[in-house]
Formats: sequence, structure tokens, C-alpha cells
Amino acid sequence: MRVVGLTGGIGSGKSTVAKMFESLGVPVYIADERAKKLMNTQPNLIKQLKELLGEKAYDANGLNRAYIAQKVFTDKALLQQLNNIVHPAVADDFKVWVENQKTSTPYVIKEAAILFENGGYKNFDFTILVTAPEESRITRVMKRDGVTRQSVLDRIENQWSDSEKVVLADIVISNRDLEKTLPIVKKIHNKILFKR
Repeated sequence: MRVVGLTGGIGSGKSTVAKMFESLGVPVYIADERAKKLMNTQPNLIKQLKELLGEKAYDANGLNRAYIAQKVFTDKALLQQLNNIVHPAVADDFKVWVENQKTSTPYVIKEAAILFENGGYKNFDFTILVTAPEESRITRVMKRDGVTRQSVLDRIENQWSDSEKVVLADIVISNRDLEKTLPIVKKIHNKILFKR
């Protein structure tokens, strides 16, 4: 079974592309969703995050994402410390998830915002990068998350640029128009299925 990494900057549409692969029957691990679950359920993680970010990291509903985003996306050192806590837990969870997939599945996908920045791309058989024009990304995230333009720019600032990622990616999907993206995904899917 092949393990494929799928990534892209915030607002690029990587989650939408992941859903397209999922609709084709491919098991997809969404790292951000799993990270949220782990951060809300693993006592050791909760303890470490409170020590790093303070008690306000959690509220009555669990993980206080708005508070955490406000703290870490304007402080690169703090973001790195957060990643150093969360990423190993997600990596361990992903290994268990892969082992639990059907052996008849030709490949699985891990969708994650950060694959190249932390060297994680080396753990995949190959990688797919989803790109989109920056202005489209900003507009999408503002609409999706109800945040300010500056908030989105702060997050983009903390990620590698597409030009840095393109040189490491095996496949690049330019996600300008969803109607044109789906046939590209189908083509990639077929290529993976029949690749020897």
C-alpha cells in the first residue's frame, strides 16, 4: 500500500481536493482534524499545551482555537514549540491509522498543512501539492473562517511559499477552478492505481 502526502497553503483547497480523493474511495487522514481530536482528548497533550500557552488554551468547549491562533501566528518561536508538541502525537496516530486500513487499499492519503517544512515529506511514497493564487486563498479563508485579511496574512507568513514547496512536490495541482480540478484528481488517482 502506497502512502501519499497531500499538502498546500492555507486556503489553497487541499481539504477540498482531499474530499475528491475520498469520493473515489481513497482513505484520507485529515491531520488537522485528528490533531484537534488528540488535543481535546489526550491528557498529556492537554497538560503540555496549558503549560505552553496558559489555561486559556482551553475553555468550556475544549480547545480554544481562536486564542491559540492569536498567540502562535504572530510568534514563530511559539508556533514551533506548539508544533513540536502536536506533530509527534499526530505522526504516531497516523501510523496506527495506516495499519488499520484495509490491505486491499492500493493507497492512502495524509492531508496536512505542513509536510515540507518539517521534512515529513520524506516519509511518503510521493507528495501532491495544491496551489492557488494568494488573493483567492485570502478571500476563501476570510469567508470560511470569518476572520480579517490581516489574520489570514499572518498565517500565510508562517508557511512556506508555493515556490519553495513546488521544488519538493512530486505532483502539483493548480486549484483555480474546482470544475477543472476534479478531472485532474481523477487522472492522478488512475495513475496511482496503475503505477507499478
